[in-house]
Amino acid sequence: MARSGRLIAVEGIDGAGKTTLAEGIAAALPDVTVLREPGGAVLSERIRALVKDPALEVDPRAEALLYAAARAQLVSEKLLPLLASGRTVILDRFVDSSLAYQGAGRGLGVEEIAELNRFATAGLTADLTLYLRVDPAVGAARRGGEDRLEQEGEAFFSAVVAAYDALAAKERDRYVVLDGTDPPDVVLATALTVLKRLQ
Repeated sequence: MARSGRLIAVEGIDGAGKTTLAEGIAAALPDVTVLREPGGAVLSERIRALVKDPALEVDPRAEALLYAAARAQLVSEKLLPLLASGRTVILDRFVDSSLAYQGAGRGLGVEEIAELNRFATAGLTADLTLYLRVDPAVGAARRGGEDRLEQEGEAFFSAVVAAYDALAAKERDRYVVLDGTDPPDVVLATALTVLKRLQ
């Protein structure tokens, strides 16, 4: 399927402000479509409920496969058709979340998770990634801890942040690092300036 739209991923740890930023972009740029991961499609939303349920014990490999399954459905059902129609899609999390959370945080290996997700996405990649960087302690103070992953400790989130930092350093052409401790309106203004350069 030909692709004329753009895919913008918003990344960062829980509590970084990703959802606030994505919603702010949607309000400022009504011609974009905002979706979230895991989710964005009926099947993917059902998987989201599973992976976030704090009452469940989920094996790390099962967790990685569930995220990849949710992503595969989202790509097929929503992302590819939207991009083919020329839409700009703002996606609250994408593949890099799995690389950081399951690859690094769960210790499954970043390259192993990358290979799994190349299959899940049929090779679809983000054109731009807005990375809201905050230290683990900042994220911990902001998040509610209601879901299974949010309840992980500092060591887990330190590994996740380190993985994101490594991805940002490796892929400077794709990554834009935003200071997640800035006020939300400042973060939004910076992101909108970056997005206008893409037009």
